Amino acid sequence: MLDIKKKIETVMRSPDKISVSPAASMLYGISILYGAVQKLRASCYRQKVLRSKRLPCRVISVGNITVGGTGKTPMTIYLAQELKQAGYRVAIVSRGYKGGAERQGGIVSDGSSLLMDFERAGDEPFMMACRLKDIPVIVGKNRFEAGRLVVSKFQPDVLVLDDAFQHLQLKRDIDIVLLDHDRPFGNTHLLPRGILREPLTAMTRATACILTRCRDDADEAARSSIATINSILPQTPVFKSSSVPYCYTVKEGAWPPLQPAINFVAAHDLGDIKSRKVFGFSGIARNDDFQRTVKTLGFNVTGFLEFSDHYRYAEPDLNTILRTARETGARQLITTEKDYARLTGKGACPMDLVVVGVRVAFKDDGQGFISFVKDWL
Repeated sequence: MLDIKKKIETVMRSPDKISVSPAASMLYGISILYGAVQKLRASCYRQKVLRSKRLPCRVISVGNITVGGTGKTPMTIYLAQELKQAGYRVAIVSRGYKGGAERQGGIVSDGSSLLMDFERAGDEPFMMACRLKDIPVIVGKNRFEAGRLVVSKFQPDVLVLDDAFQHLQLKRDIDIVLLDHDRPFGNTHLLPRGILREPLTAMTRATACILTRCRDDADEAARSSIATINSILPQTPVFKSSSVPYCYTVKEGAWPPLQPAINFVAAHDLGDIKSRKVFGFSGIARNDDFQRTVKTLGFNVTGFLEFSDHYRYAEPDLNTILRTARETGARQLITTEKDYARLTGKGACPMDLVVVGVRVAFKDDGQGFISFVKDWL
């Protein structure tokens, strides 16, 4: 089963738009049917056969048109903090994917106290709730009902939806679409032949686009992506952002919970910690990106273990990670902040751990982006 999944993911993420392989041909046939369903659904909303509902507050969606990580959660955190600083009452609604409260919904944080653990909230809402002060976080698969709960409890001026570009049931005032700076639309095929969630015509709903994870050594890729986006959406502004890593350490013997501040240090200030051999593990959409980041930061890496996105670690997994790390001679572990959110409450930390998180920074015009959002609001 894992081999089949790997083969499908290889075809999906292949830059080759035209392939005659049996797997690619089969997946292309499925993608045609998938695309027809997506077009029919969008048409039903345009023709008001299906109706979107409005909440009595401003609504901003932070989403994408592709599967896989484009940095929605860090961008949601960034936007919520900026709007809070600008004087708005802000709340966040997330689906709570794979959390116990996903179906019925509920309050993860009221802005001052955590009311759910990650098992009920889901890893990303839990992480946001831990990071954000004075900003409530609510989960629910039905974003309209979750929004009604927010309005009744917290009376926000602005509601930020995490990963909701495809959630057409709820009207929004601003649709922000995040796109990877290198290949914004993958190989331009729909799922499962490619990574597109919807046909490219859906991009006409976007109020603004943000290229994410832009690097100083990849300006040409960013310029090419902007030209591609402008050819599809000539009137839609495109902003460039980057992901800036930060780190903190967790000492052997405890899994302290995530907090609004927990001795963050810039990656270049880790000193001799980077010289100690580390073994990495992660369960995110793009494990290879995390591995590349760890190596770029200069850590002495002995190996990595990969898990699927949103993976829920159990004791046998932790035993495997620890045993493999020791076999490779590692003296400490390293993982992502999203993975660490799923590890709190799992008992004692068996080895010193380095946690790597990311925050959003805008390459050229961060103030211009926030001004753009405020103008729309």
